[in-house]
Amino acid sequence: MAASELRVTGKGAESRIAAAGADAELCNDFLAYVADRRYSPASVRAYAFDLLHFLRWLEAEELCLDDVGADALVRYLAACRKPRRPVARSNVVPLRGDRNVGLAPATINRRLAAISGLFSFRELRDPSLLNPVPRGPAARRSARGARSGLLGHLDRPKPRSMLRVKEPRRLPRGLDRAEITALFASFLSDRDRAIAGLMLFSGLRSAEVLGLCVRDVDVGGGWTRVVGKGDKERRVPIDPDVASLIQSYLLAERPETSSRALFVVMKGPHRGQPLTSAGLRRVFRYHRERSGVAAGHPHALRHSFGTALAEAGTDLAVIQALMGHDHVDSSAAYIHLAPTHLRAAYDAARARQRALEESR
Repeated sequence: MAASELRVTGKGAESRIAAAGADAELCNDFLAYVADRRYSPASVRAYAFDLLHFLRWLEAEELCLDDVGADALVRYLAACRKPRRPVARSNVVPLRGDRNVGLAPATINRRLAAISGLFSFRELRDPSLLNPVPRGPAARRSARGARSGLLGHLDRPKPRSMLRVKEPRRLPRGLDRAEITALFASFLSDRDRAIAGLMLFSGLRSAEVLGLCVRDVDVGGGWTRVVGKGDKERRVPIDPDVASLIQSYLLAERPETSSRALFVVMKGPHRGQPLTSAGLRRVFRYHRERSGVAAGHPHALRHSFGTALAEAGTDLAVIQALMGHDHVDSSAAYIHLAPTHLRAAYDAARARQRALEESR
């Protein structure tokens, strides 16, 4: 089958590569194995497209999975870093950014992780077929689950792959007050205001908002049950104004439907069906253009919530619990964004330094 004919079929955890041959069959067995391990449907689908890209590259190189060695993987890494062609609808290539230097480092590392997992799965089924992905030094820390339990102190970090791209560590960017005001003024329905409010005042992710059921929200008590990454549950407080928006939406806007999802489509042929991630992106894309807030993405609202907690002096463990972070390092990034605390610490240090100089 030609590389152009390879494609991904199915949705979520049912995503598969539509192709004949042993390579595609192995990839589909691996995707089914990942789904059986209860990886999120989004992860399974992302792995499917990552392996699809790798199979297309192998087709162009006239290779199969059995021919892949460390040299082929290094060449694939170089192919991912090659400059991409400009978008067809634009005749300008930006001089800054990642568009002219290949795929983003996070995308490349995810693809390499999918490939490494594929070969590890093959080695699991047939130990005589070794994993060609080169191994490097051990990771600096192990997974949170591996460190728990009575024998957690015996855990040793597992070696990481040498086939990785260094990812830049960027601080999360939130919205300022003017941007938040303009974005919220653009929303026309209580549903959209409630969705944005849950992100801004409760720190929910897009998938967490879309995964809410009607029974998960306690409007009177001001709490909601949230299922985060890895099916981890947490209880998050709701701002009273957001709770009022949810109540107004349930009483006046939400159409009659048998769906248990809290937020559903309000009009059109899919009226009453759960709001999808594509639908949510479409809503925010429209209001970004309408309000002129180019940075008004759902995750920017969540970043604004984390930044506000840090500026209010909230304990780091509380920030971690509210935002559903697996590791405290993810929460610590918001501490660096708190300019009031940074300025206070800087002024205090300078005052101590001046006092020491005057005493000498």
